[in-house]
Amino acid sequence: MITLRDVTLRRGVKVVLDTATVTLQPGEKIGLVGRNGAGKSSLFALLANRLHADAGDLTMPPRWRMAEVAQNMPETDDGATEFVLQGDTRLMEAQAQLALAEAADDGHAIADAHHAISDAGGFDARPRAQAMLLGLGFKPRELDAPVNSFSGGWRMRLQLARALMCPADLMLLDEPTNHLDLDALVWLEAWLQRYDGTLIVISHDREFLDAITRVTLHLEDTKLTRYTGNYTAFEEMRAERMTQQQQSYEKQRERMAHLQKFIDRFKAKASKAKQAQSRVKALARMEKLAPVLTASDFSFEFREPASLPNPMLAMQDVACGYGHTIIVRDVNRSVLAGQRIGILGANGQGKSTLVKTIARMQPALAGTLTEGKGLAIGYFAQQEMDVLRPDDSPLNHMIRLAREVSPQAREQELRNFLGQFRFEGDMVNQAVGTLSGGEKARLVLGMLVWQRPNLLLLDEPTNHLDLDTREALSMALNEFEGSVMLVSHDRALLREVCDEFWLVSSGGVRPFDGDLDDYQRWLLDTAREQAKALREPADAAPKVGAPSNRREDRKAAAAARQLKAEQVKPLRRELTRIDNRLGVLFGERDALEASLGEPQRTAAELVDGGKRLKLLADEIEELEGRWLELSTQIDAMTAQEFRSP
Repeated sequence: MITLRDVTLRRGVKVVLDTATVTLQPGEKIGLVGRNGAGKSSLFALLANRLHADAGDLTMPPRWRMAEVAQNMPETDDGATEFVLQGDTRLMEAQAQLALAEAADDGHAIADAHHAISDAGGFDARPRAQAMLLGLGFKPRELDAPVNSFSGGWRMRLQLARALMCPADLMLLDEPTNHLDLDALVWLEAWLQRYDGTLIVISHDREFLDAITRVTLHLEDTKLTRYTGNYTAFEEMRAERMTQQQQSYEKQRERMAHLQKFIDRFKAKASKAKQAQSRVKALARMEKLAPVLTASDFSFEFREPASLPNPMLAMQDVACGYGHTIIVRDVNRSVLAGQRIGILGANGQGKSTLVKTIARMQPALAGTLTEGKGLAIGYFAQQEMDVLRPDDSPLNHMIRLAREVSPQAREQELRNFLGQFRFEGDMVNQAVGTLSGGEKARLVLGMLVWQRPNLLLLDEPTNHLDLDTREALSMALNEFEGSVMLVSHDRALLREVCDEFWLVSSGGVRPFDGDLDDYQRWLLDTAREQAKALREPADAAPKVGAPSNRREDRKAAAAARQLKAEQVKPLRRELTRIDNRLGVLFGERDALEASLGEPQRTAAELVDGGKRLKLLADEIEELEGRWLELSTQIDAMTAQEFRSP
């Protein structure tokens, strides 16, 4: 159990926590949310013992093993798999124990060390590490490539895999999805759902938090507030609290009316397509949470386009790539006025390459790309510095842009405009290279708005945005009258903005006939097939004609049985935990059903009891599904063992 009691924490003169009190139970999965600069990373540093409280007490079990993603860029010639294996601190300790025992020629110590390696899962550690790497988007040929051969973003994925490899009691993840695309994010989400330790995660991805967490800690104005439930439940409870506390919505009425107008307009036009229905559900959430969404002090909107050519552009037999290397070929697609297209595809398939080609950042290698008359493209690059100059200030960027777009604009008008994107005072003259990732992203958004585009090409626009800014972007895109092409791992943004999808896969581009849930299932199936392929060589039968040795065969069979038993052990432990939890839930459900039948119950008690029954039923359904899945896995593994010769 982790307990903060009246904790005060300062960073310099800034108070991050002021008499904060909260308790976190073992095994809970917690989302830590709050605006950029609220102090979330400082709280992580406190939990990791890199900072110490100025007042109050922080207690946690002393023997807990902790894991977090190192923020430094690794510099080593070790292979990728070996680097990740080093994150398994328990296994590394056991291997070090074995080396010492062998050096001392101590038979008992050697036996103990081998037992420790077995307990640490040493027999299947390498396949587990490689399955992680494949899940995070690495290619099979890259599994043993030197760490130094990878770019910065891929090295950060290696740091993430190394943290996941640790058998931690407490895992701290600070924006783990920032360097991931959607396929890797889906894999990470599934992995964290199976993790049975205590998890605290900082993330600006609402759907990721919803899928992983069951508790939300909100850090605001130096106070920590605990909410039971995932991020959506937190939003709803916070909206209800704000509604109760706030006496007037004068400042919000105009924005709420604007939002409601859009929601009504879209619902009236939505077809029965799965994508459109998914978007209607997302907009229903916006409607429900209007008090929260409109309470933010940041909002913006795209200007009305000067024209809306139709089609915006047409591609005929277009090939995209770099130099003489073609990544995507034979693209025959058109973008019509008002279309909202989400671009899906696994890592490395060419999503960004396609967008860069349409954005005129690189030429098409073949085919014809025809632009509609009056096409005005607004491009948000995945790497903001692709369109920014590090030594220039935000004001200089706007002055240069104004000369191209609106030469009559005065400097004060540009300063006022930058103020809308939170660039105020001396900040307008600060070198862009010194700005945070979120500030650079807001500057690029401001530049897009000024250009008055009719086609927006957005490549991972939310990477560095906090949740408030993401919501503002979603609302602005929904009100935008032009066309949108969006590459993003933020599923909430894709659901709220896009009503059709293109899939970039196997060197081509085709419509994806389904919604994001269908795409997520496809990604998980692909990841399972890759992991299965890694395990198969270990289970393969001996080659025909290989010399037979009964003693060696018996030893190999015993080792295989031992490995299988080690693999089944954690599944049986999880099954036992589920059985115990189901017993508790069934008891609570039966008692609650009996009490609700009593005649003296008030209407309010009946309503609260009904809500609790629904929560119990949902949890029971989820656990029973997992129980069935585990039972099937265990049966299959034990049956395979009995079939073995």
